[in-house]
Amino acid sequence: DKTLRAMRRGGIFDQLGCGFHRYSTDRQWLVPHFEKMLYDQALCVLACTEAFRAGGDGEHGQTAREVLEYVLRDLHAPEGGFYAAEDADSEGEEGLFYLWGMDEVRRLLDPEGARFAAGVFGIEEGGNFVDPMTGKRTGLNILRRVDSEATAEGHGIPGEGFRRRVETVRLRLLAARTVRIRPRRDEKILADWNGLMIAATARAACVLNEPGYLDAARAAADFIRIRMQTPDGRLLHRWCGGEPAVTGNLDDYAFVIWGLIELYEAGFVARDLRMALELQRIVMSRFRDPEGGFFFTPDDGEKLLTRMKESHDGAVPSGNAVTLMNLIRLGRMTGDPMMEGEAAALIRAFAEPVRRQPSAHAQWLIALEMLASPSCEVVIAGRPEARDTRELIDIVRRRRYPRPVLLFRSEGETAPEITELAPFTREMRAVNGRAAAYVCSGFSCKRPVTDPQELAAIIATGGKDEDQQRR
Repeated sequence: DKTLRAMRRGGIFDQLGCGFHRYSTDRQWLVPHFEKMLYDQALCVLACTEAFRAGGDGEHGQTAREVLEYVLRDLHAPEGGFYAAEDADSEGEEGLFYLWGMDEVRRLLDPEGARFAAGVFGIEEGGNFVDPMTGKRTGLNILRRVDSEATAEGHGIPGEGFRRRVETVRLRLLAARTVRIRPRRDEKILADWNGLMIAATARAACVLNEPGYLDAARAAADFIRIRMQTPDGRLLHRWCGGEPAVTGNLDDYAFVIWGLIELYEAGFVARDLRMALELQRIVMSRFRDPEGGFFFTPDDGEKLLTRMKESHDGAVPSGNAVTLMNLIRLGRMTGDPMMEGEAAALIRAFAEPVRRQPSAHAQWLIALEMLASPSCEVVIAGRPEARDTRELIDIVRRRRYPRPVLLFRSEGETAPEITELAPFTREMRAVNGRAAAYVCSGFSCKRPVTDPQELAAIIATGGKDEDQQRR
């Protein structure tokens, strides 16, 4: 919570146009490397939405919205995918696009507005940005948010009026910044980074109740399906200027599968779950190491001196760790014990490095927590747009821990596709014309319930009965 707040208020966050810069170079989160990477936006959105769901703090939800505002405005390709990044440099200088002098602020705002902006965004007469080559102040400022309550009190402005005034100043400075020479945009569309962004936008659509985010996630998934898959279903790594190329690696598959799982749970389009399962089968057939774990490259890829097989997280999560998470979730969604068997084998393959350096294996710990928690699968049977259906779905989505797996069986269809992918849902129907929820755990399902509060009480126990809880 503290770190996310510091990041949002520091110079690592673009206070005018939103979005996170690549990393900070100081302890105060003030001076960033100004490049903006798609994967950072995705991972920060996931972190903020989880923090928001955990504590309901509106600031984290707002940060997620602001990051997505930037992504959808500046990194969203017309074809549907997401561009890779924006550079740090413009006019030959790093960060110049984002820096402000006090004199320029005065020219854009009236005297009181300039004083207000300086107080809110920490703008100093001598500048707070130090030239990394000379070590001297340049007279320019990186914008950051200082204590808003103290600033509001100092200006004698009530909370809502203060926020409106900040927004007015932000938009005025942002408009002025648009005429500057912008850093170059890297317009490659990468499968792995798009998978992360699909996961982030789909989850934010549910947590923040923003259907537009789901539309963006759907467009990106369709882009990958149509333009970055070969006829035999294999993924390609990148698309640029109309040309897809480069054999997909483990991260491409793992992150796209993650995105598809989130997309299914957000929109309940069975095709997304089917594609996730098909890609997972390719991972198991083409990337598996007989001694355990998955290689970064496929067995029919470019011939290398050695095939890498890594466990630790880097700038993005470990492909093997995300694969572990995917196996657990797909196994529970489909009722296929083979998937969890694969997950157990994957854990054994990397148990020692995870035990030795847990802080380098954060994504493994997330997946291990998921595996250690009692399984809880919830199937909602009902009509898609009916109020009683949405009420049951909302109950499940509000539950954070243990986080249930959520499936939907549409009432009125003779043979819903989900019953083929998850055969245990075949006999699950609405009850007396009302949407019903079936809560399952350990391959055993409880009787259906139609009352939202009864459903909430059941999933509060993870779907276990009293005897299971005692054990």
